[in-house]
Amino acid sequence: MRRYKRRSAPNCAVMPVVVQKYGGTSVADPERIQKVADRVRDTRMTGNDVVVVVSAMGQTTDELLELAAKVSESPPRRELDMLLSTGERITMALLAMALEARGIPAVSYTGSQAGVLTNSMHGEARITKITGERVRQSLEDGKVVIVAGFQGVDPETKEVTTLGRGGSDATAVALAASLGADHVEIYTDVDGVFTADPRLVPVARKLDEVPFDEMLEMSASGAGVLMTRSVEIGRRYDMPIHVRSSFHDGDGTWVTDAMEQAIVSGVAHDRSEVRITVAGVPNRPGIAARVFGALADARIVVDTIVQNVSHDGTADMSFTVPAAHAAEAERITKEVGAEIGATVEMDDGIGKVSIVGAGMKSQPGVAAKMFMTLAENDIDIEMISTSTIRITCVIRADRIEEAVAALHEAFGLQNGAS
Repeated sequence: MRRYKRRSAPNCAVMPVVVQKYGGTSVADPERIQKVADRVRDTRMTGNDVVVVVSAMGQTTDELLELAAKVSESPPRRELDMLLSTGERITMALLAMALEARGIPAVSYTGSQAGVLTNSMHGEARITKITGERVRQSLEDGKVVIVAGFQGVDPETKEVTTLGRGGSDATAVALAASLGADHVEIYTDVDGVFTADPRLVPVARKLDEVPFDEMLEMSASGAGVLMTRSVEIGRRYDMPIHVRSSFHDGDGTWVTDAMEQAIVSGVAHDRSEVRITVAGVPNRPGIAARVFGALADARIVVDTIVQNVSHDGTADMSFTVPAAHAAEAERITKEVGAEIGATVEMDDGIGKVSIVGAGMKSQPGVAAKMFMTLAENDIDIEMISTSTIRITCVIRADRIEEAVAALHEAFGLQNGAS
């Protein structure tokens, strides 16, 4: 991404660029938007160029999805993007008005107006480039720039696209990289990144710093503080991310290229997936490719995959997919199953619990300790997947809370020792 040449202040000093992102809870109502405007004003008055990325107010996105469901059982993805992209536009205009009322020149831009270019994947588009000419010009003119997060435009088709849940995070980090900001601030309703969800584990600790790789695994494993793709962008462009509360001025968690490597840094969980099992799969080359190729064609992301050892020429194959795509994934898999003589079952009662830590790469016995902890709590493991710094177990969804608490205690995360 092209770096923005920062403008000079009247005394010829360079004006640093600050990119701030405010999530839905931070702008949930007019009162909170006024408080955000105060924070942006204060940042501007300290001598910074400010770019603000905003999400839709509160539960607006969910409410728009409910509206769509009332008029169509299967809304076209293009039309969903047209609908959902309106939420952030409301927020950006209101915040610009609030700043102008404070005597701070401000201008709001949609994703397309800000030059956020994406691929054509409606609902889960990826940012391919940020041109940002209007953003840069407005900064040169001394204005605070407010950008609608979560959205962009396909430069080939000129269609509006959305980036998926948490997409405003990706917008903010990508903008920060393209503008040459020193870091990006992600304001949310929590104080930072914790060793586990504090709603499940009250003794969970806030982490002062998390390496990009660990944060990437935590996000992919269900930690909802940051969108996975925003962490990918941050790592690619070495853009430090400061996750902090919008309700006070305390420091949060820095996501950086940190060197310290705890054995286990945190426990993440995810209840947002279902498991599909294809039984009686013929044991011959190309069958798995047919199943997962059909899902890929429908742009359905597959996560954990397990195939049993073949017996009598057939095997069973299980995998997990996002619950939002469960019905479509089941339909596609059943179509392929009918062609190959296999049966298909879906299980929506699963959950995933994961431990994450860069130090796991060089520390033996971590997996054994995790499995023993779950066994001691009489929690059955149904599937396992791993990376070099993550171990994930699929268990019953109603045992997630117990599993997270037990693992958090077993690895000593409440007092920082693992």
